[in-house]
Parts: sequence; C-alpha cells; structure tokens
Amino acid sequence: MGIENFPVQLQAAVQQGFLAREFENGLRSRLGFRQIADREVFPNAIGETLTKTRKSLKAPVTTPMLPTGNTNFDNGLSPSGWSIEQYTLSINQYGDTIDLNMVTSGVGIASQFLANANTNGIQAMQSLDRLARNTLFGGAPNGVGGYLGGNTRVTTTLGSAGDTIEVDDISGFQNVIVNGQVTSIGSSHGMTVTVGSGVYTLIAAQADATNVSTAPNGISGTLTFSAAVSVSDGTNGNAVVAATAPLVIRPNGRLTTAALQTASVNGPADTLSIQNVLAGVAALRRNNVPVIDGAYHCYLDDLQLLSMFRDADFKYLYRGAYGSEEYRSGQVVELLGVRFIPTTEAPQQASLGAGSIHRALLVGQGAIVEGDCASVGHSDIPDMERSLIEIVDGVAMVTREPLDRLRQIIAQSWYWIGGFALPTDVTANTSIIPTATNAYLKRGVIIESLGTDALGLVS
Repeated sequence: MGIENFPVQLQAAVQQGFLAREFENGLRSRLGFRQIADREVFPNAIGETLTKTRKSLKAPVTTPMLPTGNTNFDNGLSPSGWSIEQYTLSINQYGDTIDLNMVTSGVGIASQFLANANTNGIQAMQSLDRLARNTLFGGAPNGVGGYLGGNTRVTTTLGSAGDTIEVDDISGFQNVIVNGQVTSIGSSHGMTVTVGSGVYTLIAAQADATNVSTAPNGISGTLTFSAAVSVSDGTNGNAVVAATAPLVIRPNGRLTTAALQTASVNGPADTLSIQNVLAGVAALRRNNVPVIDGAYHCYLDDLQLLSMFRDADFKYLYRGAYGSEEYRSGQVVELLGVRFIPTTEAPQQASLGAGSIHRALLVGQGAIVEGDCASVGHSDIPDMERSLIEIVDGVAMVTREPLDRLRQIIAQSWYWIGGFALPTDVTANTSIIPTATNAYLKRGVIIESLGTDALGLVS
C-alpha cells in the first residue's frame, strides 16, 4: 500500500507534509492539562501496565556519635535503609476516524482532506487533555483517587449510631499505601478518617449499584468503620475527610462542596480570592513541590478568573496599575508565583443549592505522568510506505487509500496508545521535610468556589 495508490490531487499534500502540519496545528492549538505531564516512553512488549518505583531519602542525622561506641567493624553504626513507593501506569488505545468521499464531496479534494486532518487533530488534543484532566481530578489509575479523592460528605443522616455511613464519593477511600504498595483497605489495613468532628478507622468502602455522586467522576457508596459512628458525626452534610487526602481549599473555611454559600448578612459569597490561591501556594511550598518553568500552574475557568478580578485584595494589589497587561487583556498571566491558565476544560458541577461549583487546580512539577507507548506507528512490514502514517506529539495519524469497489472513499484516522498516572509522595514525610503534609498526593491543590458572572452575580 503506497502513496501511488492515492489520487494524484492528494499525493502532493502527503509528500510535502501539508497533512502533518494541519494535524499538528490542531494538537497544539491551546494550552491544557496535558502540558504539565512528565512524559515517559512505554517500552514495547511489557504488557498493559508498567509499575514504577520511587525511593525516599534518608532522614537527617542530628545526634552526634558517641566516642565510646566507635568500636568494632561497624564503628557503632547501625545500618538504615530508605523506603519505596510504587505506582502503576496502565495503557489503553484511543482513536477515531472520518471518511472522505472524493466524488460526492462538494468541496475541493485537497481542502476537504486537510480540513479533516485538522478536525482530527483538534479532537485528539481535546481527548488527551480530558484524559489528563480526569486523572488529576479523580479516577486515577493508581488507586488512591485524584486530587479530589478522600474529600466527601455524608448524604444520609444516621437513624442511630452505626458503623456504616452513606457518602457522595468513595474515591480516595478504597485503598491505602502499605510498604510502598497500593493495598485495598480492610480490617488489617485501615484508614484514619474524620467524620464530622470524630476520628474513625475505615475498613471497607462499597460503591452503590446506581451511581448518584455529584462529584466529577465520583462514585457514590458507603463507608464502613471499625467502630460505630455517632449520629452527630453521621449527619447529612458533614465532612468526611481521609487523613491522607490531598488539600481542597474552599472560601471562608467551608468544609464541604455543598456548604458553599452566596452572599448574605453573615458574609460574602464563596468566590475565588487571592487568599485562596496564596493558601494553595503555601501548601505546595510546605511540601517543597518544584515549580513549572518558574511558577506553579493554576488551571481555572473564566468565571473563577472573573471572581478574582472582583476580589478586594486583587484590586488593592493593582490599584493605579490600569495600564498593566493584566487589566488590558482581562487575564492574569503570572502573579504571586502562579501562572494562571484559563481553560474551558475545568470540571463543571451543577448547583447544590447556592450556584454552580467551579474548581481551580493549582499544581507543580511531577503532579502527573504520561506514558506514551513506543508501539504507536510501529509496523512489522519493513517496506510499508511511512508517508501514510504521521506521528505528531505521540499521536498517530493514519491515512488509508480507497479500498471500496468504486475507489472513492479515503479514511483519515488517528490513534494514541498510552495512559496517565498520579505518582504519590508518601515517602516525603516529616522526617525528610519537616513541613510536609500527610497527603499521598502532595503536588496539587484544588480550590472549590462559586463563580461570578459579568454583572457580579453568583453563577
């Protein structure tokens, strides 16, 4: 199957690389969650999953050696080792196709041909970006949930004290890390969880037969503890937070997503403010999370960004700076050590009573890993015409010659083989970094808030 089997009108487009350029333009048309991923090549012939191992450092030594103990072959020293933690990166294949009928098409062949390539490129870009986003926010393949995992609320008040409660989302409550490996929770591997104001040991998580979770990619279900939960703790709306959960920041100290409120006599609306961002930056710096090209990245939607422009602290910061690029363009590029990146891919959630829920994600380097399979574009046929497959940013574009009886229909397809995973940082504990938090996932912070429209109304 060679290029000579294509119509002569299309051969020039393929040979001169026009097709590849159209595809590449679509892939790189805008910023997205995938851009922060550390890229790794997934080797051939190793199966569908790849287990990566990350080692810890050793705790600093601050106690002097005793002169009287400096004897024998060990000089009074006892060997100490370092810990490990593992995460699994699973690969899958994604793709789509579009047909071009060269006879019935009302547009010029080359123009339609390139337009299809561009459309495929945009679709591929959005697909991979959404896969990265879904991994970051929830449903992570390493089993510890995403950066929303381990943060939920009670959905049904207990009639009497009992060991099982119903919650909005069990993501992040299903596994613990034991000796560096992800292990299902159980009586021998419990998880410390705060329910309301009480602390309990979680021993089981069960998904509902019908998922009614309101969280993005959430899984509604029940949590079972080793001891009975009091009625006051197991009351509808109370927060349920795992001891190892990533940090979720909400304005005005709200404890759950459903607790977000509009403006009232008791206080302002729970919209995004500079102080929320500073709190997220402080959390990342406490864990010594590396920056990305000099700043942390904050992905947020335009209504959250508009809320920040209305924030009193932001206005004070930019008082008298009406000629600044931020005010002229209407968007923040870099501020407070953070690079703000507006995106239309930020997860949207319907109102829980006060308005739609908006979520900004503040991340540093290493928050997500992308595995690209080395087999993309591979062929065991050495003489296969390579111009029929273009590899752009790890994605393969395949153009198939007309194979129908009338030799009229060309197939233009794309596919990508790979996956995303969230590496944990369990071994970065307080013995290594005194200010470190207890979260499994330390390299990102989610900021939940209501949004503000152009009229200043909660949206």
